[in-house]
Amino acid sequence: MSKISLIAKLPCAEGQNEGFEAALADMITASNEEAGLEIYSAHKGADNNYWFFELYTDQAALEVHGKGDGMKTAMRAIGAFMAGAPEVHKLEPVVAKGMDL
Repeated sequence: MSKISLIAKLPCAEGQNEGFEAALADMITASNEEAGLEIYSAHKGADNNYWFFELYTDQAALEVHGKGDGMKTAMRAIGAFMAGAPEVHKLEPVVAKGMDL
């Protein structure tokens, strides 16, 4: 089975960075509930956008993402700080340094 990666852009509402980043930290903590989620990292970009890089062991691991109580709560909380819908891209990793594919 191939691993699956997601790259997601989350637009933060103007002036909401502090709350947004606190909610991101809660999402990272909640991600510990998901055994098949190998990498879950958030990055701040330009224009008040934040980017997630996610790596899953397989499709089954991706399908359980967000279904645990902690992650559901964290995902609801971050919505209050967003300026719009997330943009998500599902990809298949090909080569990488620093992670087993």
